Amino acid sequence: MEGQYHVPVLLKESVDGLDIKPGGVYVDLTFGGGGHSREILRRIGDGKLIVFDQDEDAYTNKPDDDRLIFVRHNFRYLQNFLRYLDIPAVDGILGDLGVSSHHFDAAERGFSFRFDADLDMRMSKGLKISAADVLNDYDPRLLGQIFRQYGEIKKVGFLLKEIVNFRQHHHFKTTSDLKVIAEKVAPKKEVNKFLAKVFQALRIEVNHEMDVLKQVLEQSASVIKPGGRLVVISYHSLEDRLVKNFIRTGDCNKTQAETDLFGRAQVPFKATHRKVIVPTDEEIERNSRARSAKLRIAEKL
Repeated sequence: MEGQYHVPVLLKESVDGLDIKPGGVYVDLTFGGGGHSREILRRIGDGKLIVFDQDEDAYTNKPDDDRLIFVRHNFRYLQNFLRYLDIPAVDGILGDLGVSSHHFDAAERGFSFRFDADLDMRMSKGLKISAADVLNDYDPRLLGQIFRQYGEIKKVGFLLKEIVNFRQHHHFKTTSDLKVIAEKVAPKKEVNKFLAKVFQALRIEVNHEMDVLKQVLEQSASVIKPGGRLVVISYHSLEDRLVKNFIRTGDCNKTQAETDLFGRAQVPFKATHRKVIVPTDEEIERNSRARSAKLRIAEKL
């Protein structure tokens, strides 16, 4: 089941980055197919692993292991659940961000333009607003901000015009509705790349991905023990920028850290590697979805 659901990216590098101590307490923010979690369990001895995943499908991958606590909620609630579990601090946190292979391959979830399906994109069915709702109801100016910021699409005017024209007579319902519209304005030599950006922007908006990432990074500074590790795998520049800024400055929105009277940076973490870690050519050949992955590791001061 695990291999079918999701192939873990940078498995050895990320779990090695946790610098696991047997008997420690660790968190996997994005359980998914359980690949990273199973490797952590293999190393923690009599320790404890808390895993988060709001997707109902992910729970079916849960191993039968008394050391694992499965939290069926968004990882933005990390600090709240640690308090509930009476765990004041943890030895390490791993987050494999983005969307699992399962989400892209499950046509009915509406994450991919490869299939004709309901335009959904919700990682949890508990979320109220779907991608179709965003396209049908959002003000065009807000839609433009979403496509520029989350899709990094520079010229959105033609796309917005097509969306507005379509919804004057129809409702967006399926991925094909959006695909046909986006293909009209996509650069001829980069149609799939353009479609990927459009779908990515909507997915990020529907699932509040940037806000959630900011929240959990800020919480990590409070819940990781000194000497513990923060390990994050990101898949697009928006995520990676937030992670890089946070590790460097302690603030997702700042590029320069605040300093004390002696010029010393006041930051909660220090990076363990000078350069970002990326998959090898061999891993990318085995798993093409690893090609955009970037791994950053930091140690709590």
